Amino acid sequence: MTRLNTDNLGRLAPAVAVPAYDRGAVSAGIVHFGVGGFHRAHQAMYLDDLMNRGQALDWGIVGVGVMPGDRRMQEALAAQDHLYTLVVKHPDGEVAPRVIGSIIDYRYALDDPEAVIETMADPAIRIVSLTVTEGGYNFHPVSGEFDLGNADVRHDLANLAAPRTTFGLITEALSRRRERGLAPFTVMSCDNIQGNGEVAHRMFTAFARAREAGLAAWIEAEVPFPNSMVDRITPVTMAADIEELATRFALEDAWPVVCEPFTQWVLEDRFAAGRPAFEDVGVQVVDDVEPFELMKLRLLNASHQALCYFGYLAGYRYAHEVCQDPLFVDFLLDYMAREATPTLAPLPGIDLDDYRHTLIQRFANPEIKDTLARLCAESSDRIPKWLLPVIREQLARGGEMHRAAAVVASWARYAEGRDEQGEPIEVVDRLGDELMAIAAHHHETPTAFIDNRELFGHLVDDERFRQAYLAALASLHEHGARATLKALATTRGGD
Repeated sequence: MTRLNTDNLGRLAPAVAVPAYDRGAVSAGIVHFGVGGFHRAHQAMYLDDLMNRGQALDWGIVGVGVMPGDRRMQEALAAQDHLYTLVVKHPDGEVAPRVIGSIIDYRYALDDPEAVIETMADPAIRIVSLTVTEGGYNFHPVSGEFDLGNADVRHDLANLAAPRTTFGLITEALSRRRERGLAPFTVMSCDNIQGNGEVAHRMFTAFARAREAGLAAWIEAEVPFPNSMVDRITPVTMAADIEELATRFALEDAWPVVCEPFTQWVLEDRFAAGRPAFEDVGVQVVDDVEPFELMKLRLLNASHQALCYFGYLAGYRYAHEVCQDPLFVDFLLDYMAREATPTLAPLPGIDLDDYRHTLIQRFANPEIKDTLARLCAESSDRIPKWLLPVIREQLARGGEMHRAAAVVASWARYAEGRDEQGEPIEVVDRLGDELMAIAAHHHETPTAFIDNRELFGHLVDDERFRQAYLAALASLHEHGARATLKALATTRGGD
């Protein structure tokens, strides 16, 4: 057994690819907040690709964690010289492990916020990037306004030099660069939010405005926040993944990351102080990301929500199980073709029918073992951003939306906390207790869930949506998930 670290790279099995560059020659150019599985399977991999070509050696990544669970990642990576194994799992069972070396340091911000701030204040840092999840942007799901009442935000506004949020840390670093006459860095969001750069721009300037109007104006004028679309299915690392590396490749890695072969990154070309040559390793660098991100959010991400609650209620536990069931596949394809696709603008060079069927193939990859529990988590951050826009646009145009309404009903039924076999469901959501309390009243008040205007706005007032939702919820209670999907298959525009 060989433990993963710099000294042991030459001792790894030949089947394990290792960095082809001298990591000692890599210097920091990027600070990244949110070093989870997705970042390590995506942005960090693209930079590793460039470094293997002899490029971007001055764009090494310094990771930063601000959440309590990030300390474990910091400790795992530090013990391995910040190396980790990316394991690509193909549908035919082929496994391709590769050691990634583009992360050169990791800081747990709550231990030493000053060190994190000064790292970003260094002019060598030209990009600060984010994968902090949909909930990490601290905005109201309906109004879109920054939540100044958040306790951590209030703390940071009162403790400018010792912040504990991304907003406080990044804004303080920008403030110091401004005071020192230095150019700003670019803030690059890589999260699954429509207009992620625009959202980050609004949230960071709102925080800065609450702190100092002049600083907010400088950020508004000088700091780019490029939009991006990112895509790669990256399930939570399981104990079995660690064991497989050990048994098949004699490699000891405390926290590898598993992913599918497919990867995509569409990035707006708007940076303050340069960027790596991402286009050399397959990134689509474009002027306008929006058509690509809408395609991905409303087809891939919303389809994940369309399959996860129905699938879990029916007794499935993995995405590939659901997407090997013809009933579910037909439902997903119908949702994508008849409800989501009509809301999308034409995309030159993209065959949307091929894209939809490719998504099913990706979801059905049995080697990924993407859990439905992961897809069902944090729904209050996901459904309003990925699925509700489809419903609203289809309502406005008089199009079909009964399948999307049924997905909302399946979420409401899931939030009741028991599946159709009577087994308890662990509802993982920042609003979990509140949602479960509301769902407990479904039988006496069937609209209780969608009466929550904090999440759904005025959708409950729309008769077409309300009736489609109520019909699906009643069917889920009376007949179950499979029978509900069969009934939806025979409903063509009769919402």
